[in-house]
Amino acid sequence: MNENELKKHKKYMLRCIEIAKRNSSKHYPNPSVGALVLKNDIIISEGVTSDYGGNHAEVNAIKPLQNKTDLSNAILYVTLEPCSHQGKTPPCTELIYKSGIKNVIIGALDISSKVNGKGISYLKTKGINVISGICEDKCNQLHKNFLHYNKHKRPYIILKWAKSKDQFIAPLKKDDNRPFLISSNKSRQLVHKWRSEEHSILVGYNTVIDDNPTLDVRHVNGNNPIRIVLDDKKSLKNDFNVFNDFSETISINYYLKYKNPAKFICKKLFEKNIQSVIIEGGKKTLDLFINENLWDEARVFESNTILNSGIRSPKLNGTILIEQKVGDDMLKIFKPN
Repeated sequence: MNENELKKHKKYMLRCIEIAKRNSSKHYPNPSVGALVLKNDIIISEGVTSDYGGNHAEVNAIKPLQNKTDLSNAILYVTLEPCSHQGKTPPCTELIYKSGIKNVIIGALDISSKVNGKGISYLKTKGINVISGICEDKCNQLHKNFLHYNKHKRPYIILKWAKSKDQFIAPLKKDDNRPFLISSNKSRQLVHKWRSEEHSILVGYNTVIDDNPTLDVRHVNGNNPIRIVLDDKKSLKNDFNVFNDFSETISINYYLKYKNPAKFICKKLFEKNIQSVIIEGGKKTLDLFINENLWDEARVFESNTILNSGIRSPKLNGTILIEQKVGDDMLKIFKPN
């Protein structure tokens, strides 16, 4: 491949990444894949993963062209290796072959056990020219949750909390069972955007009792994540907000009897096909995952509020990746050391 060809392939793969990023979160547990069909250096069709159970990106890009356009000299670009197995939909590789497309450019390899190179192998046996690894790092980042889930057999875990200037996350006592707001409106809006991008959100028993949160995305346009509630003794009543019909809620029970409760919770989430989770508290729940070093990212807001006393902020052993102002707050994003 010469330099001009590589430049061309990168250009159209970056376009596929843009397409995938515009998707909603209803694709979970499938990854949000972007695809396009190029003919005579003109994009003639684009596709993105449909809501779960619907078409994959390759199908959405190819189907509008079938029986209408000669695709023998067209190129298919796709951010993730096409599937080659029968799931809720037929294998994408079969459609690609039947379409007449002879060249396929792939960003990242699908490491899930059902694919893991089988898609590329099938295409090659059908005489299709396959190039992989174009913008691979960017495609791996795009499909971070999906790839992490399949590699580590647990969801990608994001810890999130807000703390006061003097390092407290909440007062010891409140007058009502509503969330105590430390961060700014802009920070809360950003958190709701994050929620809309991830597969699930998790809180502990005490947070449900003390705050009665809804755990939705009411401050932004987007889809509500699946709600995960830790209810060790299975004693929470269904009249709490987390059990309303805004979104699915999963309760995890009897986890504290295990030596490594966070590991047990991760196992249950993996069994439920949960690919990413934002853990929003409370402190005991956050500490479960911090103490077992089971986290991939931590997003911590620090406000100018002074509480003087209260529940101390969790302590992390991590490295700051990003530090930026959000409204009146300072946001720091950490990765584990």
